[in-house]
Amino acid sequence: MGVCIVGFCFVPSESVEASCCSIMNLKGKNLISCVKFQLLFDTRILLNHHHHHHQQQSLRTITKVRLKWVKNRSIDHIIDKETDLKAASLLKDAIKRSPTGFITSKTVADWQKLLGLTVPVMRFLRRFPTLFHEFPHSRYPSLRCFKLTDTALLLDNQEQKIHKAHESDIVERLCRVLMMAKTKAVPYQSLHELKWDLGLPDAFDKSIINKYPGHFKVVKGSYGLPLLSLVGWPEEYAVSTLQKCGENSELGNEYRHFKRGQTALAFPMSFPRGYGAQKKVKAWMEEFQKLPYISPYEDSRRLDPTSELMEKRVVGVLHELLSLTIHKKTKRNYLRSLRAELNLPHKFTRIFTRYPGIFYLSLKCKTTTVTLREGYRRGKLVDLHPLARLREKFYHVMRTGLLYRGKGENMLSPEDCFIDGVEEKANQDEAVDEESEIEEEVWEEPSDADTESDGELI
Repeated sequence: MGVCIVGFCFVPSESVEASCCSIMNLKGKNLISCVKFQLLFDTRILLNHHHHHHQQQSLRTITKVRLKWVKNRSIDHIIDKETDLKAASLLKDAIKRSPTGFITSKTVADWQKLLGLTVPVMRFLRRFPTLFHEFPHSRYPSLRCFKLTDTALLLDNQEQKIHKAHESDIVERLCRVLMMAKTKAVPYQSLHELKWDLGLPDAFDKSIINKYPGHFKVVKGSYGLPLLSLVGWPEEYAVSTLQKCGENSELGNEYRHFKRGQTALAFPMSFPRGYGAQKKVKAWMEEFQKLPYISPYEDSRRLDPTSELMEKRVVGVLHELLSLTIHKKTKRNYLRSLRAELNLPHKFTRIFTRYPGIFYLSLKCKTTTVTLREGYRRGKLVDLHPLARLREKFYHVMRTGLLYRGKGENMLSPEDCFIDGVEEKANQDEAVDEESEIEEEVWEEPSDADTESDGELI
């Protein structure tokens, strides 16, 4: 059925001739009255449309409040510390993988960016004589070599024991990452980038993947790249961390109402100082929390990608992925590599600055790190995984070598290398808990330097 415009009105084609004839036959005041009526009718339509559009825009501004970035010094301090910790741990694994049992200064010359360091790798290795022992090459005396000290080997042995004791936990975390992917498969490269953050063993493809064929299999993806695919669907893992926390008795009737479909499941929020008192932030928080919670393990392909419901689902996926990491944080570029698999929008990284009560975006160490706020309290991890405790011990050994570089490994007693020994001195580093506001917006798209992929030694 076609349409014809008569006096700014849309008229069905069947009545076009009659309408045109009627208007043509009108004369004088009758014609003027008819035109006035048509204009009044069309004006009301336009006003109603404008009012409806304004209502939609008002709702949008509630859930997309523009907020300034606020620096959190305590979390920045942790990220700064753990950048060195991660680099030392990766170097330890690289030396252990070496068939000769050592690495040369020539081998590590180009690893600075891969390790995320701000100093040359050779200088970094020399900082920590409690972990890395330097000696000349047997055939080329001018070539410096580095091997692991007895202390480093002891710490590595403890790490292997933790991996073995918590193998079921590693399998569950890997399964849950794959279950969030829309094809239930993730590129191997992306998993290797997240290996340290997820607490996977160095050679997890051999020690975990090959050992559990009932859970995992390796398939070829596009361009022949290997993918790790999920076998079956372990229903017991399809419960998000937020839902598990909701089952805690501390929430009382709130979670029971959610399970009955009477309320939405709320995300824990901890706003920087001053934000919580703002009326627009309170209104935004209330509107956002009222939206239905969609589990990250549910199929989201039927959701409107531009809807507010989809935005809350994206928040839920990022919240879940960060919850699966050992230190409740990871690099933003690692999440970007999983964007397509997790069915995230192209500009999903804006979520981190739009929801500062849930996420914290750090710019320390020449990279961008995303942290789950609820994972930390007073500058410390709330839920300390056994692997995180061992890494604290690892950092204590590193710091001892840095402070007493001349004496090196002799400054350590055997008890210092065990988790259940003396109190962690690394934990005694005072972390500033105050947050100071920075007059800088992080709302804009990242700069070219910021969008460069963060390298990683895998």
